[in-house]
Amino acid sequence: MRTLAIETAAEACSVALFEDGNLVAHRHELVGRGHAERLIPMIAEMPERGRAELILVDCGPGSFTGVRVGLAAARAFGLAWGARVSGYSSLALIAATAFAEPDAPPTLTVAIVGGHGEYFVQRFGEGVVAITPLASLKPEDAAAFCGQDPIAGSGAEAMRAAGAPGRAIAVHPDARNTALLPPALTALSPSPIYGRAPDARLPA
Repeated sequence: MRTLAIETAAEACSVALFEDGNLVAHRHELVGRGHAERLIPMIAEMPERGRAELILVDCGPGSFTGVRVGLAAARAFGLAWGARVSGYSSLALIAATAFAEPDAPPTLTVAIVGGHGEYFVQRFGEGVVAITPLASLKPEDAAAFCGQDPIAGSGAEAMRAAGAPGRAIAVHPDARNTALLPPALTALSPSPIYGRAPDARLPA
C-alpha cells in the first residue's frame, strides 16, 4: 500500500511517500509561514505526483494556519484519489522521533510553542504512550510540568530557561518519521487539534 504523509504543523513543511512501509521519496523545507505556497508543489514532486491509498496528516497542535493547510490538502487529495485520510498528533510524532535516538530516555516531555505566550506540553513513555493529557501552559507552569524529564520539541530551550532541569533533545516534526509511530497513533480523525480553547466567545 502507498502512503503519503503530510507535516505542516511546525516551522517545516515536509512530505514523505511510502510503499508498503518503505520510504520512496521525501521533501523537507524550513518555510516558516510558507506552507500554503510550498505544500502542493512538494507533493507534485513525488513519484506519480504523490498519489496514494492512505494519506496521513498532522492534526496539531501547532501553527493554526499550518495545521489547517495540511488538513485541507489531505482532505482534497483524499476526495480526488478516493484515498483514506487519517491523522496523527505533532507531539506524538516528536516523541516517537526522540525515542528513536540511541540514548533515548524511558520518559520525556514534548514542549512546543503555542499561542499567547503559552507552550503545548505532554509527557510520553516508551512506545510513545501518553502519560498525561495535552496541556497549554505559561512558561513557568510548563517548566514545572516537565519535571526531571528530558524535553523534546521547539519549546525545549525555553523550558530550560524557565527552570526545567532536563536536557533538551533537538528533534522537530518530519513527515518521514511518521513511520516511527505505532499504528494506533496514526488513526486519529483528520480534524484539527488546537490544544487550547478558542479566543472567540459566543455573545451572552
